[in-house]
Amino acid sequence: MLVFSTKISIILIRSAYIVLRKKINDIRNAKYEMLNTRLVLIKFKIRGNLRFLSHAETVKVFQRACVRAGIKTAYSQGFNPRPKLSLPLPRSVGVESDGDLLSLQVNCVPAELQVTSNESPPSGVLRRIKARLSEQLPEGCELLSVSSVAKTKSSAQPSAATYVLTVRRECLDDRIKDRIEHLLASKTLNMERRKPRTQNYFVDVRPFLKSIELNDKGIVVEYKISSAGSIRVDEILELLGLDAEKLTAPIRRTSVQWQQA
Repeated sequence: MLVFSTKISIILIRSAYIVLRKKINDIRNAKYEMLNTRLVLIKFKIRGNLRFLSHAETVKVFQRACVRAGIKTAYSQGFNPRPKLSLPLPRSVGVESDGDLLSLQVNCVPAELQVTSNESPPSGVLRRIKARLSEQLPEGCELLSVSSVAKTKSSAQPSAATYVLTVRRECLDDRIKDRIEHLLASKTLNMERRKPRTQNYFVDVRPFLKSIELNDKGIVVEYKISSAGSIRVDEILELLGLDAEKLTAPIRRTSVQWQQA
């Protein structure tokens, strides 16, 4: 009899928990329905010591800056809500960047978004977001532009980018020219990659290389980015036979091309 009563009590507790969870979600959903959620795309550049931040650390920098700036970031639902904020194109540690993108979903009350079209809110709202966020970001992170789209389910995806390698003059010799010609003439360029807890594997990175140009200041490498992957900056250095000692400035990623998915 005691066992039966215990089972009944457990069932009642579970039922009450389910009902309570549903009510909490309903309240939260009602709150979100009162707000107008916009997808804000922020272009920025990374310079100086901030280039040593990892991808996860860079995300945290923007999360904390949004909180301090009072920006109403949208959160995921559930018992462990997280801000809807992401960096679509991870940056390698030690690399500076000119055209990185922050994807941020922002909650704005209807009075703040008296939109005249279905594409973007008034420029005043975006200017306030840029000004407030810029005040809270550390030195070395500069916001370049802020734009918005109405469809929060859409996302920006990178399709191509460029690495600028500033190389010592004495290293810009005929050997590096011959190596570049050989790389561009090759049909396949298999690079070995490591995967934790599994065996190493090989990837043909030749389809990702668009062009390699040599000028007086160094080497400019344009490459593709797709769902199949891309070429890594350390692989580019290895293919060119370069290392940190042959560079006179940090590697810089620029000219990132974005497209809406």
